[in-house]
Amino acid sequence: MDAIQNLEYGEIRIAEDVIATIAGLSAIEVNGVAGMSGGLVGGIAEILGRKSLSKGVKVDINEKGGFIDLYLIVDYGTKIPEVAWEIQDKVKRAIEVMTNLEVIEVNIHVQGVNFLKATAEEGKPQGTK
Repeated sequence: MDAIQNLEYGEIRIAEDVIATIAGLSAIEVNGVAGMSGGLVGGIAEILGRKSLSKGVKVDINEKGGFIDLYLIVDYGTKIPEVAWEIQDKVKRAIEVMTNLEVIEVNIHVQGVNFLKATAEEGKPQGTK
C-alpha cells in the first residue's frame, strides 16, 4: 500500500519503494553501518550496493502509519545498540520530513558483521585472516 495524502486539489501517492530508498539512504549514512543486507545466502549475509538499497528494507503502511524493517550489516567493533538507536532516529526523521508519513516503528535486523574494514585498518590485505 502506498502512502496517500488527500489534499484540496487531489491526492499524493508515495510508493513504498520511495520510502524504502529514503530509509536505506538514511541508514547507510550512520557510522558503523557497512551496508544493507540482501538476506542470508548460504548462511552468509550479502552486502548490497547503493543501487539496491531498497532491497534491504521492508515497508508496511496501514491506516496507523509506517512500519519499517531494515536489514543491515555492521562493521566489526561497532556498538550495535548505539548504532541501531541512531539509525532508528535518523530514518524516522527523514521519512516523516520528506513524506509527511507518520513512522510508527523502525525495526533493525543485524544480518552480519563486516570484518574487511577491521583487517584493512590492521594493515593486512583485505580478505586475509
